[in-house]
Amino acid sequence: MRVLQLIDSLDAGGAERIAVNFANALTTEVEVSFLCATRKEGILKASINSDVGYCFLNKKSTLDIRAIKRLRGFISQNEISIIHAHASSFFIATIIKILKPKLKLVWHDHYGKSDFLEERPKSVLKFCSRFFNHIFCVNSKLKSWVKNELNTDSVSFLFNFAVRDDVAQTTVLKGEKGKRIVCLANLRPQKDHLNLLKAFKRVTEVYPDWSLHLVGKDFKDDYARRIFQWIEKENLVHRVYFCGSCSDISSILKQSDIGVLASKSEGLPLAILEYGLASLPVVTTNVGDCKKVIENENLGYLVLPENVDALYSAFLCLIEKPNEGKINMGNALNNHVELHFSKKKTIANILAVYKSIERNK
Repeated sequence: MRVLQLIDSLDAGGAERIAVNFANALTTEVEVSFLCATRKEGILKASINSDVGYCFLNKKSTLDIRAIKRLRGFISQNEISIIHAHASSFFIATIIKILKPKLKLVWHDHYGKSDFLEERPKSVLKFCSRFFNHIFCVNSKLKSWVKNELNTDSVSFLFNFAVRDDVAQTTVLKGEKGKRIVCLANLRPQKDHLNLLKAFKRVTEVYPDWSLHLVGKDFKDDYARRIFQWIEKENLVHRVYFCGSCSDISSILKQSDIGVLASKSEGLPLAILEYGLASLPVVTTNVGDCKKVIENENLGYLVLPENVDALYSAFLCLIEKPNEGKINMGNALNNHVELHFSKKKTIANILAVYKSIERNK
């Protein structure tokens, strides 16, 4: 079995991390594991295992004939039998499937706005889905939507999994040790950084020695500009620190004391699993399948989305919790993530699907 993970970029997003994690994990499970970035490379390229066959297309447009020919040639040359296309890479994968009908095509739906599925564009996806041999969905809402809206019979729910990176420390967090809150989230509207900032500002009025660290990509758009303008207007520039995209996530989390997500919508966010691997106590909004990770208050705090009061109250509960309580909560989440969101379990499920679709000639 020779399998290609296909992803549009190698920026440090959730879908991108999953594609790299899968490619790396499969090196010991299949004959050869490959990964292809279609549009751009990025910080995650350094995380690709040396045993993974790698290809970059440098695709410039939706119908970039040169990129399509290069991908088709790469697949033929390496006798790849399965494409596992992540997120928006399904379109070029469908073209390749049409050109090479015997190729098996799996699509992985990472859609981050699963709480707003009524707004999701679907015409192109619906057409392409006729060529998918299987669809993986990152949460139960997406699975229901896919079954109702798309043209693929074989659909399953697949938990994400996180891994501890072994990247050397390059990021040194500012702020006082033992009093740092971290948020792993690219600057996208559904991550609702403004709600987080408003809650954190109230925290600083009670506990001015705490700091907030934002780790994620700045897309230099209106949303990002509003975030930075708000931080400056509210005089939080010495309490809120933006780290940008970082590869040394494990190191960053070791320097942190609370993990947070304030999203309006999610699938099953990789950030929460990474907080769990780092044994951090967590506050997250109750969106997507976050509740399947934070099942009860022994594992962390679930709060209503777009609710500053709820997020602020949860922060206070954690900050004021004795150190032993914080440690116990972080350890409980670590045990839960290791048991239910393990690489071994997820890869076994993926391999079962791969083998099944290969049998269906």
